[in-house]
Amino acid sequence: MATEKLSMAQALNRALRDSLAEDPSVYVFGEDVGPLGGVFRITDGLTAEFGEDRCFDTPLAESGIVGMAVGMAMNGMRPVVEMQFDAFAYPAFEQIASHVAKTRNRTRGRVGLPMVIRVPFAGGIGGVEHHCDSSEAYYAHTPGLKVVTPATPEDAYFLLREAIASPDPVVFMEPKKLYWAKDEVDVDRPAPALGKAVVRREGTDATLIAYGPSVPTALEAAEAAAQEGRSLQVVDVRSPVPFDDETVCAAVRSTGRAVVVAEASGYASVASEIVARVTERCFHSLAAPVRRVTGFDIPFPPPKLERFQLPGVDRILDAVDDLQWEDQ
Repeated sequence: MATEKLSMAQALNRALRDSLAEDPSVYVFGEDVGPLGGVFRITDGLTAEFGEDRCFDTPLAESGIVGMAVGMAMNGMRPVVEMQFDAFAYPAFEQIASHVAKTRNRTRGRVGLPMVIRVPFAGGIGGVEHHCDSSEAYYAHTPGLKVVTPATPEDAYFLLREAIASPDPVVFMEPKKLYWAKDEVDVDRPAPALGKAVVRREGTDATLIAYGPSVPTALEAAEAAAQEGRSLQVVDVRSPVPFDDETVCAAVRSTGRAVVVAEASGYASVASEIVARVTERCFHSLAAPVRRVTGFDIPFPPPKLERFQLPGVDRILDAVDDLQWEDQ
């Protein structure tokens, strides 16, 4: 099959459609995901094609949605549930932390929960409070969960297919502002494994490490730096959990300098963990301390102030400038 130009939303829809078609144990459900097709239309057309038994609406009760998915997964099904917005998922967190993440360990490996929790997350759409949270750290801190976030339409397709096929639960974080970004998607190429980072841009002077919604910003910063004669490498983490130390650290060792870019608040964050891991493993290769460029440690601001909260090219380049270049 030839490549197709798809938006990330279309790629996710295609991944769900292909999984439903190939595996009768896959079910898709959540708030308004049925005939409406979801707030962002990710499930558009699935109910019409597969019927209300396979793609259906639920009551407005996130804990109930995830709790039902736990029972279905225990009984041989592969539920894919949608949390309508990032902060809407918090009522389900007790189910996620106490049951979704712990069941395999609790049963000494006898019971896995092959389920996917789709979470549209992060900012960039001018949304208000409860619609733009970057909540990945809650899930990344919870042992027993895989946490995945795509930055391209092609990764969105393949990573969601891999998440649905996983024998263990996956929290699939979808960058809302990238839903409409388009790129070529070749559904016939080999799928990337969950837990594998990728170098999006080669560079020799410093490494920018990003994931999900921050990857395009990091690439934009690298392009701006190139106009000033500085070569920046960009690594897309793809999977905060499991984390690909090998790829990330090899990239950092090749340049000797690193900046981690993420939209979430910086304190006790995924960005903090990446900085710690890189520093521990690459200490003798570093020419400067690893820097972070993150959201501020505040509740997400009103839409008119969003541009100040989110990491941008200027803030990234300022951090790069601080990487002790005096020896060059």
